[in-house]
Amino acid sequence: MYVKQVSIFLENRSGRLAEVAHLLGDNGINIRALSLAETTNFGVLRLIVDQYSKAESILKAAGLTVKLTDVLVIEIPDQPGGLAVVLDTLESIDLNVEYMYAFVERKTNKAVAVFRFDNIDQAEHRLKETDLRIFTAKDVCGI
Repeated sequence: MYVKQVSIFLENRSGRLAEVAHLLGDNGINIRALSLAETTNFGVLRLIVDQYSKAESILKAAGLTVKLTDVLVIEIPDQPGGLAVVLDTLESIDLNVEYMYAFVERKTNKAVAVFRFDNIDQAEHRLKETDLRIFTAKDVCGI
């Protein structure tokens, strides 16, 4: 149930994020979620898109450094403490989160979180033993 995340290494300068947004938008690729983290000279843009293979090809053709990463996408109750409950579950099954980002899903009014774990196979196996809903790539594309 992995979802492919597109990671792009961007120079930390004006216009680079807009360039990516235009490349994807002009090619009919819809961004479902994103996170941008910066360092001194570079930023890491992480995207969940509806057509990750096409996005990878287009971004690489534009000269950008692109990597696909497997992540797990989990539904979270959109209420105070909803994230805490999920994180408690992850802690109880001894999963270490490398990073995460989240957004609210309009159709169900649930939150959706993208998680990167240090051992994704182990994480998926353990999460299947919980009540947490893990999204498929098709689920995410349909958001």
